[in-house]
Amino acid sequence: MTLAQKLRQLRQLEGDLRGLGRELTQSELGRAIKAELGQPISQSYLSLIENGSRRHLSNGSRQLLAKFFKVHPGYLVSDPPGFHTELTSEVASTETKLDRWLVDGATRFASDPALSAALERLAAHAETRRCLVLLGEMISMPGLVDRLSETLVPEERS
Repeated sequence: MTLAQKLRQLRQLEGDLRGLGRELTQSELGRAIKAELGQPISQSYLSLIENGSRRHLSNGSRQLLAKFFKVHPGYLVSDPPGFHTELTSEVASTETKLDRWLVDGATRFASDPALSAALERLAAHAETRRCLVLLGEMISMPGLVDRLSETLVPEERS
């Protein structure tokens, strides 16, 4: 995950924690840091980081953002290529890799309970790969997703 992705994810989590139901904007983040920590960080600086124009944070900015988001400063760097947050092994089966990926997704999208629960159910299924391949085939059939949604999850259509 890149530094930009991590910052966007942290803004989303912070917005959810503050009950906004959306991500904290870069401007809101700058104002919150100023109000709560008494130090400025500009929206334009955050924008440069998130759009990739600036690839690294200054040490002071890293410390400030880490303190605000309550994460270790070492988290606020781009992960090297091939980096995984979970233990991996070439021996791990496709099913195991898919299950881990889905469980991570369920955690990442915890603010959307229906999506999070669906990802957890997929991960818990004994044949995750088969389910995903089947889902892929189902969504390629015109109109089938709409018809199934109306029948199985009508609240998602409104």
